[in-house]
Amino acid sequence: MSFETLGLSPILLSAIQKTGFTVPTEVQSAAIPMALQGHDLMVSSQTGSGKTAAFMLPALNRIANMPSNKGTGVQVLVLTPTRELAMQVAEATKQYGAHIKDLRIAIVVGGMPYGAQLKALSRRVDVLVATPGRLIDHLQAGRVNLSTVHTLVLDEADRMLDMGFIEDIENIVSRTPAERQTLLFSATLDGNIARMAGKMLRTPQRIEISNQKQKHSNITQSLYYADDNGHKMRLLDHVLSDANLNQAIVFTSTKRGADDLADRLSNQGHAVAALHGDMNQRQRTRTLGLLQKGKLRILVATDVASRGIDVQGISHAVNYDLPMQAEDYVHRIGRTGRAGHSGLAFTLAMHSERHKVRRIEHFIGQPIPMETIAGLEPQKTVRPTYNDRSKGKGKSFGAPRSGGYAGKPGQARKSYGDRPARGDQPAYEGRGKPSYQGGAASERGTDSRNPFSAGAREGFKPRGDSYKPRSEGYAGRSASSEGYKGRSDRPAAAGAGRSAPADRPAYGDRPSRPARPAEFARKPASKSTRPARPSFAGKSANGPAKSSARREDFAG
Repeated sequence: MSFETLGLSPILLSAIQKTGFTVPTEVQSAAIPMALQGHDLMVSSQTGSGKTAAFMLPALNRIANMPSNKGTGVQVLVLTPTRELAMQVAEATKQYGAHIKDLRIAIVVGGMPYGAQLKALSRRVDVLVATPGRLIDHLQAGRVNLSTVHTLVLDEADRMLDMGFIEDIENIVSRTPAERQTLLFSATLDGNIARMAGKMLRTPQRIEISNQKQKHSNITQSLYYADDNGHKMRLLDHVLSDANLNQAIVFTSTKRGADDLADRLSNQGHAVAALHGDMNQRQRTRTLGLLQKGKLRILVATDVASRGIDVQGISHAVNYDLPMQAEDYVHRIGRTGRAGHSGLAFTLAMHSERHKVRRIEHFIGQPIPMETIAGLEPQKTVRPTYNDRSKGKGKSFGAPRSGGYAGKPGQARKSYGDRPARGDQPAYEGRGKPSYQGGAASERGTDSRNPFSAGAREGFKPRGDSYKPRSEGYAGRSASSEGYKGRSDRPAAAGAGRSAPADRPAYGDRPSRPARPAEFARKPASKSTRPARPSFAGKSANGPAKSSARREDFAG
């Protein structure tokens, strides 16, 4: 399939040829024809699959086939979560619409001066690429008119929801016409994304080319464990010294960590720069420009750049720090192996971060191969963290299972009928006391301390037959009980009660308690000379008061 078969305008086809693309990607082949028919779309595709062209070419095709807009409204609105992604979309739009006469594109993102944005919004705008926060500022000031939007694009919708833009998105969408066409692109199409799509899209067509849990077939992933930070740094030096490395992007978890690592690599002689959210837009644009021109060999970045960098020269992606969210791992390694190229992804993890590795592996549905470098092996042996949770489900307990434990290799699990009886098991010979062996009653009657042995069972009666009233004495556990052999050395007490020790005197023969000395004798309670306290006027202990005099005494 070629771009000519998708139904695009010749103006766009000539611009696509100049970009060097000749064959559409899978997501472009599926989304562009349906978008040209006017359908709302929900599209899920992995990073680097050509999503920008999948939604921008149909939108530009509609602009190319209609007269120029002489008003001040916006025709196409694209919402992105980050500034880098907005600039990337705007740059791609310029390339695809290079032959559209008088096409005007505006970028409205945070971190940039208002002056240039106000100037761009004061004129006609055909394509507006914006981040939700800054666009809300211009909408509240009345600088943007969205009543003429015919195509709304939500790019990386899942990321915008994670960043807390749901209320801003709803506010923006409410200002656009109800008959617009909405194209939603996201890594996942379930949960909150599905609920948001139900409110904003009209009978959308669902396209799932591949999701973020599928394998990156063109990216070779490797996992290295480090004993400490020094060991991790030596592993990073080995990865960056690869002769086949063209450009590399190294991800850290904090902004300060990105600056510190960039300074350390710079002192080692690498052409390196940092990229994070604390940099202003001019610095970030300059850094990305140097990377695209090949003047930077290594870029140290935080997750803010994981979805906004599209540089085909990046051959290595390194997770120096593991991401906080498992899905960010997919977007990080997706910075390499773009546009059909092959790439290498390396993950450096500490032993205490095995739980994060396990979470990532179960999210992507495959293990990350563990590797070691000669001379840099970890001192601690690490067990694999991935196991297929789908194995062993729905299997019967007695039958051999492919997922759970089924005995020794090559040996089937024994059924209950094949197991040996208790009588065939060897006798327990520990601690020198008789063992319970099962089998005949004569073999079980040797334990003199087991009341449920064979000899005891012959004289054992249920409680209903041996129970006697309490007045006749307690008949249980006496030496005369038939079959009970415990405490046989004690003589039976007089009567049918419990047996008493031989050295314990009878109750009537016990000596009385000696008299208390005189100095410790209790003194009789002295009568108090204090007058009696008047009783409560309302109600006494014996009932309500019968005279008013009591109330007067209490009042006084």
